[in-house]
Amino acid sequence: MEIIVKQTEHELAEVAADAIQDLVERKPDAVLGVATGSSPLPIYRELGARVKAGTMSLARAKAYQLDEYVGLPADHPQGYRNFVEREFVAITDIESRNVHGENGQAQDLIAECARYEQEIVDAGGIDLQILGIGVDGHIAFNEPGTSLGSLTHPAVLTEQTRRDNARFFDGDITQVPTHALTQGVGTILRSRTAVLIATGANKADAVAAMVEGPVTSLCTGSALQLHPNVKILLDEPAASKLKNLDFYREIFDRRPEGTWLGL
Repeated sequence: MEIIVKQTEHELAEVAADAIQDLVERKPDAVLGVATGSSPLPIYRELGARVKAGTMSLARAKAYQLDEYVGLPADHPQGYRNFVEREFVAITDIESRNVHGENGQAQDLIAECARYEQEIVDAGGIDLQILGIGVDGHIAFNEPGTSLGSLTHPAVLTEQTRRDNARFFDGDITQVPTHALTQGVGTILRSRTAVLIATGANKADAVAAMVEGPVTSLCTGSALQLHPNVKILLDEPAASKLKNLDFYREIFDRRPEGTWLGL
């Protein structure tokens, strides 16, 4: 893991966007993994600003969603496909037809998960996966107790996750779906690079467990300790409970130029 701590969300977004821009300059048809929720929004906005300025392009890139709610109508504004269209596609030049996600309306959810997993494999795998982390340490919708070898699968959402996501549903937990389709921990670990962003003091315990705790299914984010090229982007409050924070700062400050990008 490489731990990168900055003062503001904008600085973190710039770091993530630098990694994505470097990737698409080397590989214009790169495959991105895109997350939803509030954490990645600054990254998408920074990418949008760079595309608008003409300094980068995602026109040939592909993207695959991490997850999708089960049972929401296709036109529901909080459906994750609609989120991705609104917050990522609409502000960049990536082609909507090149953005893929799980079908939460599928009749056979198991078959749909197998189809989606194979689609990612057929695309050559995820080159760079964007991630956030839940307050209980989960990544994607891999709730505590999920197998660390899991592939794309149907997931039951915990009350904590539904409570956290209720802010997107007028604060009403009863409107939050109880199930989702999600890339598994094993799927995420197959990505060539992972970039996780976490901000705010409410994420500090989860970040500490992910980075410095044991690798355990009770904190599925801890599996990222096994990833060969993962960047953890934190603001000061999210990093506040890391015991080795000074060490992480020193390592980043003394890194050989360019190596944090995985070059």
